[in-house]
Amino acid sequence: MNDIHVALGAAFTDFAGWAMPVKYSSDLAEHHAVRTAAGIFDISHMGEISVRGPEAGAFLDATLAGRLSVLQLMQAKYTLLLNDRGGIVDDLIVYRNGDDEYLVVANASNRAVVAQTLIDAAPGFDVAVDDVSDGIALIAVQGPNAQAIVERTPGLEIVDGQATLADVRYYRATAATFAERDVFIGRTGYTGEDGFELYVDVRDAAALWSAITVAGAPLGLVPAGLACRDTLRLEAGMPLYGHELGEDALPVQAGLGRVVALAKDGDFRGRAAVEAGPVDGARLLVGLAAEGRRAGRAGYAVLDESGVAVGEITSGALSPTLGHPIALAYVDPASAAIGTTLAIDVRGSRIPATVTPLPFYSRKKEATA
Repeated sequence: MNDIHVALGAAFTDFAGWAMPVKYSSDLAEHHAVRTAAGIFDISHMGEISVRGPEAGAFLDATLAGRLSVLQLMQAKYTLLLNDRGGIVDDLIVYRNGDDEYLVVANASNRAVVAQTLIDAAPGFDVAVDDVSDGIALIAVQGPNAQAIVERTPGLEIVDGQATLADVRYYRATAATFAERDVFIGRTGYTGEDGFELYVDVRDAAALWSAITVAGAPLGLVPAGLACRDTLRLEAGMPLYGHELGEDALPVQAGLGRVVALAKDGDFRGRAAVEAGPVDGARLLVGLAAEGRRAGRAGYAVLDESGVAVGEITSGALSPTLGHPIALAYVDPASAAIGTTLAIDVRGSRIPATVTPLPFYSRKKEATA
């Protein structure tokens, strides 16, 4: 894939040890293309861990924060791996891709720790845990034209008996083939748009990328890098590990309390700490919207009306879609209510900002339900 990105003129950045395309032309143009047509992303840096066996569901229930055993075949779920203090080790997507088989998708920077945690937890369960990341490439096609583009991709064929792309609902998956090898397609993404993520054998990744690119060109598809992926997910209010999520934040602080299945039977890592809740005064993640053109960035202070620091920005940008600054920030509970007027310290200037419901942006019409 690297040769393709070089040929496309990509600028690269190091990310978790990977040379990742950060942009190909303009991050702003790539952002708008995803919102209005489609973008294709190489996200092969993500980690994939296979969990197989008759007790795979029970094992994941006992290890992760969600209830995974109840997933239907070809259904996905967003969940968390917690530490003993209830902090977030990683946020994950888990697919049930077989009767006794699950695919755990981890962030690139956490691939090793997630895989090792699952391996260490496996004894006592009839499961096999394997880090299969090196054999899998991951291509995302995101945007309102994503379905039409993937459907017309030459050589990509849905397996007989599997759901067509039109019938695959959000957080569901289907099976296909390309170059006579399996492709697993999830209707998931990290941009706030409709789209698909295609898990393909690394030997076929470049050919599949090229086929999708040819199919998508008439529909406005452009290659898109990490820079626009960050502004897209920020507009969609999606947290990013290392910014909004980390081992010192309980899920409820990050607005992810609903992700933890406290109603499920049995213990799981971090359960006791989550049930105890955060300490008094623990900061909460909020969305901030401001006027003008100057955006707060990660690490900038958030101030109350008296100028007292009450929080810190974790991610911020001038929203390409909305046209005004937006940010995610952890703030004191007393400053977290929707509508609270705060300020962002942007290099010595106080920029008024208001606590705003998330997400900042939602696509107007769900393509699937």
